[in-house]
Amino acid sequence: LELLRQPDKWGESFGFAVNGIPFFAKGANWIPADAILTRVEPRDYRRLLEDAVAAHMNMLRVWGGGIYEEDLFYDLCDELGLCVWQDFMFACATYPAHRREFLENVRAEAADNVARIRHHACLALWCGNNELELGLVSDRWSDWTMSWDDYRPLFDELLPDVVGELDPGTAYWPASPHTPGPLEVRKNANDPSRGNAHLWGVWHGNQPFEWYRSCEHRFNSEFGFQSFPEPRTVASFTEPADRNISSPVMEHHQRSGIGNTTIVRYMLEWFRMPTSFEKTLWLSQILQGLAVQYAVEHWRRCMPRGMGTLYWQLNDCWPVASWSSIDFEGRWKALHHLARRFYAPVLVSGLEDAERGTLEIHLSSDLLKSCSGRLQWAATRVSGARVAGGSSEVRIAPGRSRRVQSLDLRPLLKAHGERDLLVWLDFAGDGAPRSSNLVSFVRPKAMELRDPRIAWSVEPATGGGCELKLRARRPALWTWIQAEDCDLRLSDNFFHLRPGRSKKVALCPERPLSLAQLRRRLRVQSLVDTYADPE
Repeated sequence: LELLRQPDKWGESFGFAVNGIPFFAKGANWIPADAILTRVEPRDYRRLLEDAVAAHMNMLRVWGGGIYEEDLFYDLCDELGLCVWQDFMFACATYPAHRREFLENVRAEAADNVARIRHHACLALWCGNNELELGLVSDRWSDWTMSWDDYRPLFDELLPDVVGELDPGTAYWPASPHTPGPLEVRKNANDPSRGNAHLWGVWHGNQPFEWYRSCEHRFNSEFGFQSFPEPRTVASFTEPADRNISSPVMEHHQRSGIGNTTIVRYMLEWFRMPTSFEKTLWLSQILQGLAVQYAVEHWRRCMPRGMGTLYWQLNDCWPVASWSSIDFEGRWKALHHLARRFYAPVLVSGLEDAERGTLEIHLSSDLLKSCSGRLQWAATRVSGARVAGGSSEVRIAPGRSRRVQSLDLRPLLKAHGERDLLVWLDFAGDGAPRSSNLVSFVRPKAMELRDPRIAWSVEPATGGGCELKLRARRPALWTWIQAEDCDLRLSDNFFHLRPGRSKKVALCPERPLSLAQLRRRLRVQSLVDTYADPE
């Protein structure tokens, strides 16, 4: 397992290979699983790491603001096939590296942990720190920065010396993000031509989600967007009077100063105003999933220029509004369900151009062999009426992404208007899960969606659990399934339900329920339910 850095037509590559085979890193950042470390049980590690694998992740970054994890964490990553980007525990601060006794203490700490972790097959990289080169190092010491003269002995000399002595088979990288080169080059920590990047232009920089499509970086080890936990988790730390997102309790459970304001601002840019507190919580999760989907789909389309995307963050250490895709109680947010689709081994995605009236259809494959299959597309109105479509046999090479079809949709857009057109994509190939996607030419708030009239039934499934069958008369965007007073394990959620197509979802309640009890508790909703009453 090695880090590959080679000159290429874009600058210098940054990616990983196993046994000489490059792979696109798909995953997230890992933080401690609980603010009180001794409460974390072995089952908590296994549940979270198996959930990462269930979303087709192959790499986790152990963030430098957390801890050197327990042996069990690395044992499980070995077992489950999750590569580990391991930060040393330095993050978002300045350090007294001019003091000899401090450096001696660091050397002992680093040596202990390198010697403890080095034998694990999962270990992909040792990284010196988190984000010091992103504004915390300058020519001289200040109230906010340490000097390069003191930074370099710690991160360019001491730590790589320890790794070189104790674990020479694993690459060392000074910081995340980092641009390799002389000092003047290094000062631009997010250079798109080389190194790795932390891209916070959306959450912290107020850029639109579409901004991600302009990013051409080589490896994206941090980026993200927040959402609230679902209502059951919020109920665990609120009283009924607190259930307003600007209440003191809700604001306390938000550790980003711009957090709730930023969520609501982007929400109103993309969606119609939700009509209740609970609907606001659910809609924030759809918004978060959409933001990260924009980024990941673009970066997978750009491979091999870019060879990795690790979103911030996988998990939470307390019940809170955050960037996580799994909340503190272990409940999957919409983002984690979407990650299962946008991190799938073969991904079909669309790149629309409203001004030109075109749609490019792309396939991105992480398979180790070529994949052939049938690509289908269908254009419908928001009422569900089909207005055009087509299919073709396509082939994608292993570890590649390419445009497989270009559609000129100007006649359809002229006939129906961009607010009244949806394009459904579907790819079924040999040796890969089916991949589906949906493309629109406007943001969802501009569509005149109506009650999709979702019909569903639930029956026992062969081998245990239950199977939910769903069907809709009209498009049901971001359809989600929940149960009152009971958690569900679901094979899919927050999906687009296409009119005339049935959808099957495997589900298993957290505790034994009769079929009648389960039917009474089940609720199926979609985007339109967040702002409109059923017809």
